Amino acid sequence: MPDTSTPHPLDHVARIQAEWTRERPDLDVSPQAVIGRLHRLAGLLTEELCVVYRRFGLSEGEFDVLAALRRAGEPFERAPGELATHTMVTTGAMTKRIDRLERTGLVTRRRAADDGRARVVALTQAGLDLIDRAFTEHMRNERRLLDTLTADETAALEPLLTAWLGRLEPPQGG
Repeated sequence: MPDTSTPHPLDHVARIQAEWTRERPDLDVSPQAVIGRLHRLAGLLTEELCVVYRRFGLSEGEFDVLAALRRAGEPFERAPGELATHTMVTTGAMTKRIDRLERTGLVTRRRAADDGRARVVALTQAGLDLIDRAFTEHMRNERRLLDTLTADETAALEPLLTAWLGRLEPPQGG
């Protein structure tokens, strides 16, 4: 039988919940048990992922742009508005990312062949080489992070997260 006489230390979220329960006993703070931990986990995971991006001289946003271009398939190009959709950022933020990637020789910008007013952003060979190396390392890093869970935990978590995300952000076609 486990020893329950010694209290286990509370994690950060549990400490916050205990304080709120003391200060506001009239409120149900139980949602913090899930939301608070997911929020903290997202921040920690983002930092762990950014370590790899920085190793390749990229910000998280720049990695996203290069990855969206790579996922487009040959000839590895998309319109800036399409890139914004595929990376979930505003077109203004996208312009800054593309500017920097163009200055570093990882992408080019040109007029669309079918519409002289439209622009197309494409990976350069250097950009393709970089994103392929960075994405390989990114997948190794994600595997390392996921391997902190058991196979059963991962198998249970994925459908739960998929269902929850699908209710908050319905899947888009395409």
